[in-house]
Amino acid sequence: MSGEAHTSSEYIRHHLQNLTFGQLTDGNGGTHWGFAHTAEQAKEMGFWAVNVDTLGFSLVLGALFLWLFHSVAKSVTSGVPSGAQNFVEWVVDFIDDSVRGSFNGKNPLVAPLSLTIFLWIFLMNFMDLLPVDWIPHLATALGVPFLKVVPSTDPNATFGMALSVFALVLYYSIKMKGASGFAGELTLMPFQAKNKLVQVLFMPINLLLEGVTLISKPVSLALRLFGNMYAGEMIFILIAIMYGTGWAMGSFGGFLQLGWAIFHILIITLQAFIFMTLTIVYLDMAHQEHH
Repeated sequence: MSGEAHTSSEYIRHHLQNLTFGQLTDGNGGTHWGFAHTAEQAKEMGFWAVNVDTLGFSLVLGALFLWLFHSVAKSVTSGVPSGAQNFVEWVVDFIDDSVRGSFNGKNPLVAPLSLTIFLWIFLMNFMDLLPVDWIPHLATALGVPFLKVVPSTDPNATFGMALSVFALVLYYSIKMKGASGFAGELTLMPFQAKNKLVQVLFMPINLLLEGVTLISKPVSLALRLFGNMYAGEMIFILIAIMYGTGWAMGSFGGFLQLGWAIFHILIITLQAFIFMTLTIVYLDMAHQEHH
């Protein structure tokens, strides 16, 4: 049992470890650039380490999204549409309705941004439905020590997207309201007073409360997506372990995997939709005088 537990533990750690590139320390006290072959080496690389698998799969999926929409746009017809054209038109109409329902300002960036966020995150999440061993085992056979195929299970990716949205929120908050107007929102609400002296005394409290609210936006965006996808990936890995415990548990694991995969389709779509919707709402708040 201890051997099985150790094997299962190693299996889980291996599947949750990214392919990391950074500075490695050699036996002579020097450093060189290379790929981590253990989790300990990846931790020692520090802040400037790069998760190559996260970047690689994200870029490939983003390119797939752009190629699909570009090819459909080039071959669009007014007659009987193809299946791909039907899908693209449905997605565009869906995003357009979502933007119209949640965004009251005028900004030509919001709809394309929402479309990109929704489909890109959906494609990254969809990778979680691939069998957990197929691509990692192929990578191991090719000499690649680790490989995670779901970019949204990496907090570096989710925080990168969330901070990009946050930068746009700050930009439009200042652009639409001015620096003084944005500063006023942070310091003059929620507590207000007619007496100027009292209002000045309230400013630090208002700044603290509004500052926490502001900072919580990218944090909640990133952690919500990461947490849900990481948990989903962990469940798939735990189910995969059941295949090595005998035919009875393996058969039961097959039923569990099918059921979880069907349910997970809803999760991956919902998480992409939530990220997109909150982005629209946050940008709408940035365009309003008061929130």
